[in-house]
Amino acid sequence: MKLRIMAVDDEPALLELLKSHLEWQGCEVADFTDSRDAAKCLSDEKIDGLFVDVKMPHVDGFTLVEMARNSKLNARVPVVMLTGMDDGETMRRGFAAGANFFLGKPFTRDRIYRLLSATRGLMSREKQRYARLPYRSLVDFILDLAPGTSHRTQSIDISEGGMMLSPSEGLALGRELSLSFSLPDASRLDNARAKVVRVAPAVGVGVMFLTLNPRDAKLLESFVIDHLEE
Repeated sequence: MKLRIMAVDDEPALLELLKSHLEWQGCEVADFTDSRDAAKCLSDEKIDGLFVDVKMPHVDGFTLVEMARNSKLNARVPVVMLTGMDDGETMRRGFAAGANFFLGKPFTRDRIYRLLSATRGLMSREKQRYARLPYRSLVDFILDLAPGTSHRTQSIDISEGGMMLSPSEGLALGRELSLSFSLPDASRLDNARAKVVRVAPAVGVGVMFLTLNPRDAKLLESFVIDHLEE
């Protein structure tokens, strides 16, 4: 799995150096010298990790980390803050904003390698949670999580966190439902609680799982891992 990392630093030479070292480690890098562009990307696109400078014009690193933590897509991504300021106050503010690690400047390929080795597991887990796999199956659902008439639709794709379904009557934004469906190995997942979080008539209806019992969560996790490694 190639990790997608966002790197943000207003110094082009340092950003290029960081990008080249991360790419050498097999990562896909979205790099930004303007933190305003990075802020927009954080709200629109999924990443697996964030490397961000502390001191930048327009939107500083602390604010950018807080924006990531408050976003729907990237609230849990591992965050590395880049800083040439080796002081306790900078680290205190960084951790308060939501940073996980710090990388002092100037950095070397070896230091980036060690830090990436330490964070790769967390970043891979983040990628795995959101990886969407093509998945066609009949899905039975009951609206509003209450006993009642069962409806049927078809899935389009699936992730550990939810599914994309074909449009169907009653699947309106914000509606809660219970889902029952089978994975390709015939494992049956019943009464998974979910909520409609996206309605795109030309694409489908996105639902987010609210709860899965431990057995079903493990089955779904194994399915995603097995297919990502293919």
